[in-house]
Amino acid sequence: MARIAVIGAGMGALAAAARLAVAGHRVTVYERTETYGGAVRRFERDGFSFDTGPGLLTLPAVWRDLFVKTGKEPLEACAELVQVDPSARHLFADGTEAALPNASRAGVVSALDEALGAGAGGRWGDFLVRAREAWDRTRRPLLEEPLWPNWSVLADREPYPSVPHKRLLRTRRAGTLAEVGAWELRDPRLAALLESHALAYGLDPRVTPASAAVLPYMEHAFGMWSVRGGVRELARAVYERCLARRVTFVFGAEVTRIVEKDGRAAGVELGDGSVVEADFVVAPGAGGGAAGVPPRGQGEVGPQRGLPSRLTVLLALRGGRPEGTAHRTIVHTRDREGELTALFGTAPAPAAAPTVTVLRPGDPALVPDAAHEAVTLSVVVPAGAEPGTDLVEAVLRVAERALPGLRDRVLWRELRTPADIAGETGVQGGSVPAPALAAAGGRLLHPANSTALPGLFTVGGWAHPGGGLPHAGMSGALVAGLVVEGPRFRGSQ
Repeated sequence: MARIAVIGAGMGALAAAARLAVAGHRVTVYERTETYGGAVRRFERDGFSFDTGPGLLTLPAVWRDLFVKTGKEPLEACAELVQVDPSARHLFADGTEAALPNASRAGVVSALDEALGAGAGGRWGDFLVRAREAWDRTRRPLLEEPLWPNWSVLADREPYPSVPHKRLLRTRRAGTLAEVGAWELRDPRLAALLESHALAYGLDPRVTPASAAVLPYMEHAFGMWSVRGGVRELARAVYERCLARRVTFVFGAEVTRIVEKDGRAAGVELGDGSVVEADFVVAPGAGGGAAGVPPRGQGEVGPQRGLPSRLTVLLALRGGRPEGTAHRTIVHTRDREGELTALFGTAPAPAAAPTVTVLRPGDPALVPDAAHEAVTLSVVVPAGAEPGTDLVEAVLRVAERALPGLRDRVLWRELRTPADIAGETGVQGGSVPAPALAAAGGRLLHPANSTALPGLFTVGGWAHPGGGLPHAGMSGALVAGLVVEGPRFRGSQ
């Protein structure tokens, strides 16, 4: 039985702690705040309840696997998952809209043909076939296996099979997501649909590799899910599974240093100066707010840099949610270039009309009664931004395209800014990590879970395989496998 110190109680850390405890190790989690879940938090007031982190879940199989491997009760006995249908309603800049069925390629093709015109659905369906090929080529190395020692193969090879495109008397193939939209989808609305999947992770579609096609593929192939009572209920279930496996939690305990002895990690030093000995240490990845994570070895992949953050507006509304309302509506910007310049330009300024995601869950657990509605608006903003009144008003104006009469229904609103995310996660500027993606010279890969210091492993969104709830869960599985089986561990089978 090894003593294992886990720094932080984010979702990846919780997943690792539960698996390591089941393997017979003595696991203690040190969390600098007073609760678990990392960015997966909840805000409650006057009978309303809101997720302040992710509001939906994809790839629930990752978390089902955790519960299967760590106890007798399956995930569904601990948290209720509900498939969201439609997966999303999209409101495009020209006023057209499309509601896309959940986990149904044929249904999506039909819906797009009906909404955008004959042929639109076919082009999107053909794109999904190519996206599946990219997924099949990268699923194991980017999600289910430790980062390859020769990770540069992933960095240099573009797995998306783009189609030939004649341009200026030359045949070219799309290398970025924006080029896929322009050359293969050939409809600004389909391009906006595609690019919204990158933008949701704070990625600039103009430079994001075509391999990001796996992001919409994951949604269409595996569906979008809500958790009854909010995604925070998933965090609660994982935390309680850790307690059931006798993981010890110490809240309000900031780790200031990773202790080294004889060339390996030997424990952690806490803010009060005390030292806790350990045989292994599990910490957030570089960039994830961990103290004492050593620099990577020369030639190793580094963490993603400069990713944006989120502004979330929580709205308590009078009036109930109408029957048949979509859980998620994405209101696309009418000024794509302005939005991208504001987010990724050298001198960011608030976009006049940003892309806004509107969540309207039909969950009675989130409202005081049926005569009220809890709505969450979210937009991507630069890391460290201090959103002002102008941006909040712009977000509300855009949201009114999906929710007419919104302002007249508002009882109160609450803002969650990059500073709030930074306070909850310890990440500078409140940056939110994106999933690992192939190509682009390795710019969107994350550092391996093993480190240059023996006995120290990294977990969570700033370590392989990157950000997002399913990726956090897999990072926990990979770390547990590396600790239990050693360097020979090659991932789940």
